[in-house]
Amino acid sequence: MVTLYACTSLDPSNTFKDKRDGKVYKTVTIGEQVWLSENLAYLPSVVGPATVSKTDPYYYVYDYDGTDVIAAKATTFYALYGVLYNWPAALTACPEGWHLPSDAEWTQLENYLIANGYNYDGSTEGNKIAKSMAANSGWTTSSYTGAVGNTDYPAYRNKSGFTALPGGYRDNNEPFYYFGNYGYWWSSTETDASYAWYRSLYSDLSGVIRLKFSKDYGFSVRCLRDSD
Repeated sequence: MVTLYACTSLDPSNTFKDKRDGKVYKTVTIGEQVWLSENLAYLPSVVGPATVSKTDPYYYVYDYDGTDVIAAKATTFYALYGVLYNWPAALTACPEGWHLPSDAEWTQLENYLIANGYNYDGSTEGNKIAKSMAANSGWTTSSYTGAVGNTDYPAYRNKSGFTALPGGYRDNNEPFYYFGNYGYWWSSTETDASYAWYRSLYSDLSGVIRLKFSKDYGFSVRCLRDSD
């Protein structure tokens, strides 16, 4: 069922306004990093899911098949989950002063959360931080202990303030897939000409997934503020 520095800091006053479209995002400080605590919604153009490229930038909105930016922005999926970007688009989608995090910067986030007791059981070893990163709602229900979709360990639900969302992705086989079950976010680090690293949370798992995927898939983007 789907329902629509030694600490982290998510303060309502911590916001960022994207000058390109005027959208205001909440931000969160986790360790020495400052992240957007919402999926990026920058949408300069939009295409349907059949338009695919590993080299040209393309922007998608879940369940939208068209090229009208205004219509795409009017959808519930856009309002709640932002935009899905292929990897070339993701590389340059973040506003000035922010960037698409590298694989190493994602790892820095994970290591900080693990070391500072954000595993669902309070331990400081192993990768069990997904619950602490996930939004409190929207995820498919799970019965697995410590999983994102389980309401157990309530003190750890989105404890980090990262507020990860299950926005699914644009797939090459089925146009849009896994809404409510998965959230996928690109890194800026490629493995070769066709693949790049990403991070994912799954409703049935307690850990963050790190894998590589083809650059033509459409994933969400979380921007990281540039270092001073």
